Amino acid sequence: MTMLVLIALFALTIGAAGFALVPSALGNKRAQQRMKAFQGDIRTNRRDIDANRTKENRRKNVQQALKSQTDELNARKRLRLSDLIFQAGMTIKPATFIRNSVIFGAGLFVVLFIAQVPFYFAAIFAVAGAYLLPRMYVSHRRKRYQNRFLDELPNAIEAIVRGVKTGLPLNDSMRVVAKDTKEPVRSEFARVLDQQSFGFSMTEAVQVLLERVPLPEVNFFVVVISVQQQAGGNLSEALGNLARVLRNRKKMKQKVKAMSSEAKASAGIIGSLPIVVAILVSLVSPSYLVPLFTTPIGNVCLGVGVVMLATGIFVMNRMVQFEV
Repeated sequence: MTMLVLIALFALTIGAAGFALVPSALGNKRAQQRMKAFQGDIRTNRRDIDANRTKENRRKNVQQALKSQTDELNARKRLRLSDLIFQAGMTIKPATFIRNSVIFGAGLFVVLFIAQVPFYFAAIFAVAGAYLLPRMYVSHRRKRYQNRFLDELPNAIEAIVRGVKTGLPLNDSMRVVAKDTKEPVRSEFARVLDQQSFGFSMTEAVQVLLERVPLPEVNFFVVVISVQQQAGGNLSEALGNLARVLRNRKKMKQKVKAMSSEAKASAGIIGSLPIVVAILVSLVSPSYLVPLFTTPIGNVCLGVGVVMLATGIFVMNRMVQFEV
């Protein structure tokens, strides 16, 4: 009996040891499943990490390109005469512009001298008019050129988006814009294509737009094109978002313009009131304001009044200017 018990215990011990040391098929299967799941999690995490790293690199590229372009825009705020004429879309040369300004100043001096304005006042007004009035005219042309460009730029970008979505290359899409859109967008995109025909890359060619129209909206477009050419990405989606942003900025500018129209009208009335009153008084009583032009004290008062009026007009003009 004792021998049977010992044999049973020995067999049970051997079986338990075999069961513990030799892995079963079910255990192997479960272990393999856990291993595959773990490896799958690792691959998923790696893909997520790579995707996040790609997005982060692209975001850094966009930020770096936007910062460099913004620094260039800030450096170009003080424009030379040649840059001012170029950005106004004018073809006149700076030397010709200076000659015409001198002729205009001489003509203004002659008119003031014939009107019996004192010689030194006539000279001061002629010099100031020869320097300021032509530059104000060019600045007005430049502002109007930029406004016309911004009005048509969202349509041009949407045309590029449609072309890219249909499978056209970026160059062909820009060629469609240079053919079908309105001026001045048509000529500016044609200039970009001309730069490419001279051997420049797309990144270098679109810089012509920023040189011609140095505005934040154009800066955004140049950055999108430059980053897409360097790092790749969905160009149609990026340009579509840009077109939507530009339209929203345009709506905001129009809203600000409507809200500030009353202040601008008030500033215009207050600024023009002294001049209008002086003209009306001169028509009713021509001799009333003559001492201002014929006596030394009157000349001093007239000069002080003109300086104060100009300062007030400048301050009011700056108060009604809003940037979006």
